[in-house]
Amino acid sequence: MEQRKILVTAATGKTGVHTVQNLLDSGHSVRALVRSIDERSEALRKAGAEIVVGDLLSHDDAIRATEGVSAAYLCFPVRAGFIQATAYFADAARRAGLDVVVNMSQISAREDAKSHAARDHWIAERVLDWSGVPTVHIRPTFFSEWLVFPWVRDTIVQEGKIALPFGNGRHAPIAAEDQARFIAAVLSEPEGHIGKTYELCGPTEMSQQEIAAKISDVLDRKIDYIPATLEGYREHLSKYDLPEFTIQHFIEVAVDYQNGVFEGTDDVIGHVTGKAPQTVEEFVHANRTAFEKRSA
Repeated sequence: MEQRKILVTAATGKTGVHTVQNLLDSGHSVRALVRSIDERSEALRKAGAEIVVGDLLSHDDAIRATEGVSAAYLCFPVRAGFIQATAYFADAARRAGLDVVVNMSQISAREDAKSHAARDHWIAERVLDWSGVPTVHIRPTFFSEWLVFPWVRDTIVQEGKIALPFGNGRHAPIAAEDQARFIAAVLSEPEGHIGKTYELCGPTEMSQQEIAAKISDVLDRKIDYIPATLEGYREHLSKYDLPEFTIQHFIEVAVDYQNGVFEGTDDVIGHVTGKAPQTVEEFVHANRTAFEKRSA
């Protein structure tokens, strides 16, 4: 395999940190773009990554980050500004002559999405396509990590319930580390992937009731799915220092979930990487401490 120099943005994030490690393990040189220097960036530096501090909402930072690399993973949080950041990044990628950009989108990205973030992701995909930069879009369903986000985990831990307004919808949870393995594989050998859009899903499509049952089995305590209302969900999210942009997204994708937008399974990760993604049970086992009650 050709050894390459690859940029990973959001390098300390859920997929970023695993993507960096996978690339380093494969012998590639990695430049990790981070927002600030902290213990997470220091861990990446110690692992062998080059650390660059920058902001994707800065054109100058995007140019500086992409200079001298051959490929990049583009990831932006559920915040306002992604279209602007993508335009800056596309220009920087063209200047640098990147041979592939792997773009983290989402399964709910579409031109008529009610979520502002989901529609921004759809437009961002088009910006990259129009730019002519060789691009691969990935559209994952809900991450398995959704279960350990505070606004979900807290009710599981404290009240023994999943309280989401997801109705009878279904999805196949996919862990960040499994996505990262796929991202790293495409960045390493992009031939055959350019121009494609992949919906990344886990191995088993499940309802929230079924997910609650699997968590119950692993934790050996009863966890129920108690559907929340959209109004109650908004009130719950308001307790968690989340921007309104993010809350609006969570409310609208809950409706999408009820309507089947997040459904589906695939075997693309196993096919491309040679290793199948983990199940919900395996994820909960690996993250068991996150579901334990904290002592006062």
